[in-house]
Amino acid sequence: MTDAELFEVLESAVDRYNRPSFIESDPISIPHRFDRLADREIMGFWVAMLAWGQRKTIINKAEELIRLMDGAPHDFVVNHQEEDLKPFLDFKHRTFQAIDTLYFLQFLQWYYRQHDSLEDAFARFISPEAADVGPALGGFHELFFSLEAAPQRTRKHIATPARKSSCKRLNMFLRWMVRQDDRGVDFGDWRRIQPRQLLMPLDVHVDRVARQLGLLERKQRDWRAVLELTDRVRAFDTQDPVKYDFALFGIGVLQ
Repeated sequence: MTDAELFEVLESAVDRYNRPSFIESDPISIPHRFDRLADREIMGFWVAMLAWGQRKTIINKAEELIRLMDGAPHDFVVNHQEEDLKPFLDFKHRTFQAIDTLYFLQFLQWYYRQHDSLEDAFARFISPEAADVGPALGGFHELFFSLEAAPQRTRKHIATPARKSSCKRLNMFLRWMVRQDDRGVDFGDWRRIQPRQLLMPLDVHVDRVARQLGLLERKQRDWRAVLELTDRVRAFDTQDPVKYDFALFGIGVLQ
């Protein structure tokens, strides 16, 4: 397949899947339930961090979190007291356990009592001239675990390039918050990070299709593979390379 033919395949798939109909069965449906930016950020971040396994299960666990926070994530995060945390002791998703849940709530309360938006937790670590969001991901990891009570075991739930991770879930969350178009799927709420700096969320489906199409050669699904794939699709759209996540994920899962 020539690059011109590949471009046509990818663009056609982006058009097919970057539509509101994509939202219903995808974890992004969770932040779409909220109009308030901070609510969208909190639930978008949390559901993205839980995004492994079946999509239906991920959505159900996010709905459980919403119920535990009385349907108002930001208000609960900022104002909860210690006695309000007892119901969260039973919240689990695969290897995500109560100790992780409680630390997420602790960090979010500490952060949102000082800031209106989670954007600064990422954007403070990246310059407009940076090639990609790598520094933002690494900086956010260190910030998230900067509180004295941070459990060592919870670190596995927030990836970092420093550990060669693909950072799939964080890259997906940043796609949701940063990408700007008129299709109604991604939010485009954040403006201090540019869409051209985003990196591909490299899950098993995107990885498989990318290899089938000759877009990825590296054997490991790691940080270097993310950079390789993003550089490859950036040749088709320098300003918005991560829109091709819709194409590769859609072909791999929905087609």
